[in-house]
Amino acid sequence: MSIKALASTCCPPFLRPTFERIENSPLGSRLAHGAFWSLFGAVVARFLSFTSFVIVARVLGKGGYGEFGIIQSTVGMFGVFAGFGLGQTATKYIAELRETNPARAGKIMGMAGAVAVATGIVMGIALFAFAPWLAEETLANPALAPLLRIGSVILVLEAMNGAQLGALSGFEAFRTIAAINIWTGLASFPCMIAGVYLGGIHGAVWGLAVNRAINWLLNHLALRREARRAGVPFVFSGSREELSVLWHFSLPSMLAGAMVSPTIWVCNAMLVNQSDGYDQMGIFQAASSFKIMLFFIGNTLSAPLLPMLANMLGSGQHNERFARINILSTWFLGAVPAVVLFGMPEIAEAMFGKEYAGRDFVNTFMLTVFCACVVIYKQGLARVLSAHGLMWWGMLSNLVWALILIGSTWLLVSHGAFGYAVAWTVAYVLNTIVFIPLYVRRNLVPKGTIVSWEAGVIWLLLIGSMLLGAAEVPLVWRLASIPVSVSVMCWLFRRLLKGS
Repeated sequence: MSIKALASTCCPPFLRPTFERIENSPLGSRLAHGAFWSLFGAVVARFLSFTSFVIVARVLGKGGYGEFGIIQSTVGMFGVFAGFGLGQTATKYIAELRETNPARAGKIMGMAGAVAVATGIVMGIALFAFAPWLAEETLANPALAPLLRIGSVILVLEAMNGAQLGALSGFEAFRTIAAINIWTGLASFPCMIAGVYLGGIHGAVWGLAVNRAINWLLNHLALRREARRAGVPFVFSGSREELSVLWHFSLPSMLAGAMVSPTIWVCNAMLVNQSDGYDQMGIFQAASSFKIMLFFIGNTLSAPLLPMLANMLGSGQHNERFARINILSTWFLGAVPAVVLFGMPEIAEAMFGKEYAGRDFVNTFMLTVFCACVVIYKQGLARVLSAHGLMWWGMLSNLVWALILIGSTWLLVSHGAFGYAVAWTVAYVLNTIVFIPLYVRRNLVPKGTIVSWEAGVIWLLLIGSMLLGAAEVPLVWRLASIPVSVSVMCWLFRRLLKGS
């Protein structure tokens, strides 16, 4: 039985009209198919990966997990330059051109792959060479140098993986991506667990490297198959003709990313250089695991939304309802789980163990989850900029965010993980408010999804749920508030979707 037939059989009667509308709509069916496979594969992979990271956190303890987190952050900082915005570039142009100009789509795919290899190797060599200096002078821990050098291997693989995944998304090959995510997630669990038990933090970082290598192989094989199926030639000859794409799209995309990972790394370095800094980094990293889970939800749905937006714009189409779906869908899928997490922070404490228990962890957890809600909302806005090719505006937005985060961290980092979480929240909230006029004046998104009483009430519900958890309100009251808040949110999101 197919997934579609199974969904039809299991669909409750009250949802039958909605199901039939989606089934009969080419756009709705296309989005549902992409979202299902993207979400299914990512959920399985993320669950396995999340479980392995929880075990790593428990084995390494706060200090060791803080070191593991700063290694990931450093690799991520270099990874922005290694990736050079090529994943997003491949997604946009392959989605636009795969039907109207497959030859050019193939050239851009080849160009993105070749440049990813080159930039990945260059930045990998740079990380390997500067590892001792970075460890001693900026991270206050010379023992991290060998770990950073292992990270250089991860860096090269991540650059190539980013370009490949972007191309697969451009083909809307979400079922294939789901299968890759599942197999990569299955590989992640034994790699990380065996690594940390056999080699401690060194083993954990090597486990991450092996997992990225498996991911690259699966992506490579899948991309060749999908290109052949779509009739897009997988070629490198003639790809030099498309280098102008690097200036118009890849460069601003990379610079926009360059405002993110290096900024995070600088702020992380401020935290670990404080007294008890690596323990505080461990607390922040553990609390942020749930933020990452919410990001994953938004990123998973972004996978089909961005190529669909680009494909529609490339063919001269405009769909008001789809424009609302782009903004509201990821926000909804982030806001509802956030309300549940706000009501039960004890789950997070129990998962990471008694070493992470206490009000510092709970308050940090609350702020990181709320921050995730703001970021997920902004993802819809970022997709609009990408689809319209307005990447220089995206770079400016990230620059403003970076300046606010660095300044806020400098002021608040002395308060440890909690102060750092406050800095993150301030940066994302202010950055969102500053750039709302851009979207409204240029009519890039439906106005009601940004400025409306429904949107305002949703934000108030999120803030109220967060404060209930932070104020140590008895668990029974918090649990009782969850269905009420979720029900009201669902009603508000439905009104926004209809344009009421």
